[in-house]
Amino acid sequence: MTTPTPTPTTPEASAPASTPQASPQAGGALSSAFFNNPYPFLAYMRAAGPIHKIPNAFGREVWLITRFEEGVRVLKDPRFSSQISMTAPEHLRPLPQLRQLLKGQMISTDPPQHDRLRGLVAKAFTPRFIEGLRPRVQELADELIEKTLAAGKMDFIADFAFPLPIIVIAEMLGVPSDHRDQLRVWSSAIFDAISGDKSDATAARLEEFSEYIKGLIAIKRAQPDEALISQLAQVEEGGSRLDEQELLAMVVLLIFAGHETTVSLLGNGLLALFQHPEQLALLQREPERIPAAIEELLRYCGPVLSPGPRFATTEVELGGQVIRPGEPVMVVLASANRDLAQFSDPEELNVARELNRHLAFGHGIHYCLGAPLARLEAQVAFTTLFRRLPNLRLDADPKALTWRGNLTLRGLSSLPIAF
Repeated sequence: MTTPTPTPTTPEASAPASTPQASPQAGGALSSAFFNNPYPFLAYMRAAGPIHKIPNAFGREVWLITRFEEGVRVLKDPRFSSQISMTAPEHLRPLPQLRQLLKGQMISTDPPQHDRLRGLVAKAFTPRFIEGLRPRVQELADELIEKTLAAGKMDFIADFAFPLPIIVIAEMLGVPSDHRDQLRVWSSAIFDAISGDKSDATAARLEEFSEYIKGLIAIKRAQPDEALISQLAQVEEGGSRLDEQELLAMVVLLIFAGHETTVSLLGNGLLALFQHPEQLALLQREPERIPAAIEELLRYCGPVLSPGPRFATTEVELGGQVIRPGEPVMVVLASANRDLAQFSDPEELNVARELNRHLAFGHGIHYCLGAPLARLEAQVAFTTLFRRLPNLRLDADPKALTWRGNLTLRGLSSLPIAF
């Protein structure tokens, strides 16, 4: 898929609304070229209009929302349900093993069930608790760098960006240290299944993941400790507790979302800085800018292309189009975060950007619960990298790097660096 970036003479917000047919190459949103660099195509779509209909990985048409204002409207509008629809024919549905893991997750439920689930997990996921993890995250960052100093190089994804958040979330939940590598295998199976993989191997890994977490929950119930699984099993509000399926779904969600997005935030962000050496040099000189820089990296190349689909519960007019009941809608955060109507010079990386009301963590009631943890891990990671590895550089041809992605997530498979 190759689509020229448009060069409209008026701001994107002034471009006329399009019909779904206005962008005939919309199918490119599922191509490998799109995941390598989605931004030219998203700019094309955004300039053509705020809403477009394309096929998704499961063969069902889905509305894509490409602009900021319309994206916020959908994310806040209770007429768009987060409940996963299973009305599609069986051959178009995700693997049943994935559906079982997703069943009861708070990100795929609506109020009042969503409010109940979020209220319960929030009790064990407080800002004070997250900030208390900073010394341990710092210790891990230093340990991971120490392991590679003698070699003078590493695969940033495999040697740093992956192990840092997976160790943090595993320790938080109480997963034994010798099982952490297996978590990556199981988490990758979720990623593959979301992307449409229905192979027997992926189904088997999802089943193994489910059985492992169920067994771990049983152990934590029988022998409670201070870890998060034990806290979630015991937490109560208004006489309500998480049942077995809800607890399974919550733990799986925390493992998957708790590391997969951070891996890509770190990898995507570091590559963007390599590609903008003046921005990297600024952060190396002035590390106090790193928290603001992380917000800009989230906006510019964040790991989440789009959150899960929303389903219209009634007929809704949006961006000149009529969305009918039951039709799925996906807000493309990666596009909304480059909307010229919301951001000045949106295609430019500016780590000193001050006005940065991005949507990288979503918006509304489903705003990412793990945002404080992701920010903390990124702050520690980049601060430590720039302090300890002043000669940090990319050790590969950027064009040779490979990406993995679906309509939800996008990140690098590897990122060779030297120092």
